[in-house]
Amino acid sequence: MCGRYTLLADELEILKAYGIEHTLDDFAPRYNVAPGQQVLSIIDDGNHNRAGYLTWGLVPSWSKDPKVGYKMINARSETAHEKPSFKRLLQRKRCLILADSFYEWQRTEDGKQPMRISQEGKPFFAFAGLWDRWRTEDRELVTCTILTKEANAFMEPIHHRMPIILPKEDEAWWMEQEERDPSLMYDYLQSVDVPDLQSYPVSTHVNNPRHEDEQCIQAITT
Repeated sequence: MCGRYTLLADELEILKAYGIEHTLDDFAPRYNVAPGQQVLSIIDDGNHNRAGYLTWGLVPSWSKDPKVGYKMINARSETAHEKPSFKRLLQRKRCLILADSFYEWQRTEDGKQPMRISQEGKPFFAFAGLWDRWRTEDRELVTCTILTKEANAFMEPIHHRMPIILPKEDEAWWMEQEERDPSLMYDYLQSVDVPDLQSYPVSTHVNNPRHEDEQCIQAITT
């Protein structure tokens, strides 16, 4: 799964990469992004790319309970094309969720060791995301989830699941509003692999989602 990540990249570099001319409200380095928080995302509105914030934790448009989002921070790519919560979104409501690393907790003899994982030589990357809009007469939520898959050879010693990081050359295609067959999207997601991952251990300071500072990413020796 993916339950925490970071985004420390430069705002202007991000905007330039996606051809976005407007600046972002309240942009700041994020050392410990957690479920339920606002996350920086990119969506293609059919004319151009738009950058903005979505709430991490999917609330389907048809849901009767917005609290369901706390349980839907990830979507398993192996079954997303079959599940009512995700199938419709996989067809057309796809987005990028920006990060420059993610955390995972590796089981050791001494307990769970938090690890920070990044892509070597990349200042930032994009998770494959799905989004939806939930409305009532007096409330609106725009939420998202991160697609995951079985761990690759690098991640397997750390955790059995991992977020799907899109190849740079596929990001624009992923965001297009063109409706696609969910089964074809399943095939694509299973084919995606992420090269050049690297990791190092960090302190349990990151375990607390209220901690949002440089100590979260500082390497430790084990």
